[in-house]
Amino acid sequence: MTQSDNTKIKGLTYAQSGVDIAAANRAVEMMRDAVRRTFRPEVLGDLGGFGGLFALNTRKYREPVLVAGTDGVGTKLRLAFMMERHNTVGIDLVAMCVNDILVQGAEPLFFLDYLAVGHLAPEKVAAIVEGIAEGCRKAGCALIGGETAEMPGFYNKDEYDMAGFAVGVVEKSRLIDGCAVEIGDVLIGLPSNGLHSNGYSLARKVFFEIGRFEVDNYHHELGRTVGDELLVPTRIYVQPVLSLLGTFKIHGMAHITGGGLTDNVPRMLPPGTGAILRRASWPVPAVFRVIQDIGGISDEEMLRTFNMGIGFVLAVPRVQAQEIVGALKEQGEQAYVIGEVVQGNGTVEYR
Repeated sequence: MTQSDNTKIKGLTYAQSGVDIAAANRAVEMMRDAVRRTFRPEVLGDLGGFGGLFALNTRKYREPVLVAGTDGVGTKLRLAFMMERHNTVGIDLVAMCVNDILVQGAEPLFFLDYLAVGHLAPEKVAAIVEGIAEGCRKAGCALIGGETAEMPGFYNKDEYDMAGFAVGVVEKSRLIDGCAVEIGDVLIGLPSNGLHSNGYSLARKVFFEIGRFEVDNYHHELGRTVGDELLVPTRIYVQPVLSLLGTFKIHGMAHITGGGLTDNVPRMLPPGTGAILRRASWPVPAVFRVIQDIGGISDEEMLRTFNMGIGFVLAVPRVQAQEIVGALKEQGEQAYVIGEVVQGNGTVEYR
């Protein structure tokens, strides 16, 4: 049966279909100050344009190479939904992107975000973007643009997803691609502060299905609630690592994300090499022991799912290793000698 002319709906608006443009405009006004605080001198213009403008400092670089990366936060977002706390996952979003481009020696310049929501609540969106802005400030990059899409019927009313895009620059002669890594190099690990943004499908299954915890349950081994532990933001390694690049030789770097140390350390190794990691050389945060015990998970599975307490790895000449560790400690950054590069077939051996 078709609708006759006499029964046609009159006056239907976009808002009645679930998309509120006025709410989107309010959200932009609420986030404006937080975004502006991330601006670097190279940023041109203000919010509201169709594209973000960034003037590359051509006096600083003779042969600039742009390095770009994109990532999301994954199912860690479910914790934000469960706890109704939305001001930290933006830090995770920035961290996952800028730590990746840092691996190649790049200084992060600017960042863009994409946020898709089921229902646009200006206060929630502003809190999310404030977290993104905080991450950008920690990384020293400008938040020069983004997109917020209200998608009713596609996402549930209280859910959202997000993606980030980072662009950095490195002098071509200082590009770090792992080619300089050689047998005998020392591996230095920078600590994580927990799960970061990886392995959350397994972690949620362990805590909430097997362990039957609620997010507000206090866990004595963690020293806080389960939700507080799982929502700790990913560390941003930009400032301590960039401080090393002008003084020391860094042959290779790895950001320890999905795949853990097992899969990520080999990504910086040239053919004919492998890595030995000594598991007793760094402290493992309690959250990993708790997950392993509750889930009955093997060591091998833990090591290739989670970072196990090391979020970033440097491959450096042996003669400079202790000096680099000392330089990091002078900045208040803990660092551990966790292994070395050996002859091999591109795999990690644990001892």
